[in-house]
Amino acid sequence: MPAEEVFVALGSNIGDSMTIVEEAIVALGNITQCRLLGYSSLYRSAAIGDIPQDDFINAVARIETDLQPLALLLELQAIENAYYRCRDQEQHWGPRTLDLDIILFGNRSFHDSHLTVPHAEFCNRLFVLEPMFEIDGDRFIPGHGSLRYLIDNAPPLAMQRLDRGND
Repeated sequence: MPAEEVFVALGSNIGDSMTIVEEAIVALGNITQCRLLGYSSLYRSAAIGDIPQDDFINAVARIETDLQPLALLLELQAIENAYYRCRDQEQHWGPRTLDLDIILFGNRSFHDSHLTVPHAEFCNRLFVLEPMFEIDGDRFIPGHGSLRYLIDNAPPLAMQRLDRGND
């Protein structure tokens, strides 16, 4: 099977989040059978949900992989675990050292108990849509529309594109 293009969202709001996200981008390129094709700027965004917490640092990376989706998911979870990611079922949208989500996996669409592709909430997440638009332009996503359309219709979110100079 030919390699597939995958978009991975990265986020962190515990610890040195800028460094964690930057290191995680490098780690994506070091996964066996994966190649880092590009990545967005870092963005600061307000946390979603009712749990009081610090803002997130977010980015999106584009990789190419020969791995199957669940195998890639396990690799991403291993990177999260290296940053002491804790999964608290009672605080689903709580703070985290590192969150890595598969957003798109080629043109595949599927859902099981471990993984949903495209990501179930990506259309509602400006912190995913804006960085994707930055690195991939106005891509059309079957069943969802263009990235520009999704950005224009996503719920508002306080967000700022970061340069290394304005941490």
